[in-house]
Amino acid sequence: MELNGSQIVIECLKEQGVDTVFGYPGGTILNIYDEMYKHSDEITHILVSHEQGAAHAADGYARSTGKVGVCMATSGPGATNLVTGIATAYMDSVPLVAITANVAKSGLGKDSFQEIDIVGATMPITKHNFIVKDIENLADTLRKAFRIAKTGRPGPVLVDITKDVTAAKYNYEKQEPVKVERISDTIKKEDIDIVVEMIKSSKKPFILVG
Repeated sequence: MELNGSQIVIECLKEQGVDTVFGYPGGTILNIYDEMYKHSDEITHILVSHEQGAAHAADGYARSTGKVGVCMATSGPGATNLVTGIATAYMDSVPLVAITANVAKSGLGKDSFQEIDIVGATMPITKHNFIVKDIENLADTLRKAFRIAKTGRPGPVLVDITKDVTAAKYNYEKQEPVKVERISDTIKKEDIDIVVEMIKSSKKPFILVG
């Protein structure tokens, strides 16, 4: 079915089982907020007083529930206010998806109002980040973001969406989320016996733990 970009964002969140979003609205992300309001019976939006609080709240939500935390912010200062919370999630290996909206594609790189390269700014503190400039890539990018956030060593992923993409239309097909199987950390007795023998046979054993 044909949906606009904002509708696709919300449908993808529902695909991933997201029922809570933390954020603070602003100019470029209003299309997504307008659509999220229509689904308030399925997705609860927690309005914070500052975007930094949204990132930290999403971090805490992920820690306490085991789910991927989700936060949203507008372009420019809204996006940069998420940085400390994203960095915290990165250092502590917490699965988090931060969704920001940027100026329209035609305004990128032109010192547009509240334009900032949030993808470049968060590169050192995210597992991965994306900027979506084409509606065709929106759904798959959001799915990748959630998969990356919760697989391997968990961590934050940022998805920056240009404002024109939130209004553009494209065919959307629902998909089941990728199931992530946790790697067992069970240690067999045989493994312990091997380590004990290695320590016994070594002359100057050195053990690094943690």
